[in-house]
Amino acid sequence: MNTPVVHDRNADQAAYWNGPAGQRWIERQETQDVVLAPASAVLFERALVGEGNRVIDVGCGCGATTIALAKRVGPKGHVTGVDISAPMLARARERANTGLPLNFVLADATVHPFEPGRADVVTSRFGVMFFAEPVVSFVNIRKALRPSGRLVFACWQEPRRNPWMMLPLQSAYKHVPRLPEVGPEDPGPFSFAREDRVRRILSEAGFSSIAMEPVDLMLDIAAGRGLDAAVNSALSIGPVSRALDGQPPDLIAAATGSMRAVLAPLEKGNSVMLGAAIWIATASA
Repeated sequence: MNTPVVHDRNADQAAYWNGPAGQRWIERQETQDVVLAPASAVLFERALVGEGNRVIDVGCGCGATTIALAKRVGPKGHVTGVDISAPMLARARERANTGLPLNFVLADATVHPFEPGRADVVTSRFGVMFFAEPVVSFVNIRKALRPSGRLVFACWQEPRRNPWMMLPLQSAYKHVPRLPEVGPEDPGPFSFAREDRVRRILSEAGFSSIAMEPVDLMLDIAAGRGLDAAVNSALSIGPVSRALDGQPPDLIAAATGSMRAVLAPLEKGNSVMLGAAIWIATASA
């Protein structure tokens, strides 16, 4: 398997996403794309990507956002999906129609030698919160943009505003130890939760016209497949899966039962809706 050249401090993330975590996302990606569709829709709306645009999609994973963007830019445009995970990019290439104007690059956006000054837009759906040195990463990303180019990405607000992740996790914590504490600026899903931090990072990286738009969403963690699917989704990826990893079967069963009990009252039809809160960050090169 190919391995990307990475910034020294991103080595742990490269190992994580090229290991079992990447495989879990491949197995769950179609479902997660449905769950995250409301966030994707807002991101695409704010990105204003149109025909003929050249776009870089950072942290593209299994390619759903890259493919959607390629359909928007048409034959005169082009989209490059960049990710640090070889197995996830292999899945992305399998999913992409051969006629679409796109390519996928196995790379760490912190150090990848992007073609300078060519991209109209850089986008990311929850792919930029894992940089260990985010200012360094965004300096490199900005070099890829035209002088009038735009950066548009989605990132999570603080954990308490994201019960779609935290409600199942709190149920699991009744039975298994809590995950190790992660600092608010350590790489991870919530490292960009603070507006002031994101503004500082982008400003230090040379961006201007920085805006942070708070967006509240409702996500169907069942992806339209009912309560069992909602529970399985929480068990398969995300913080619950990490908390239960290596635990004995009886504790996993107990945690699963608690999650089912807390999610059952939220089931309506085949959906289990929970709140989510994101930032849409925009900036100019």
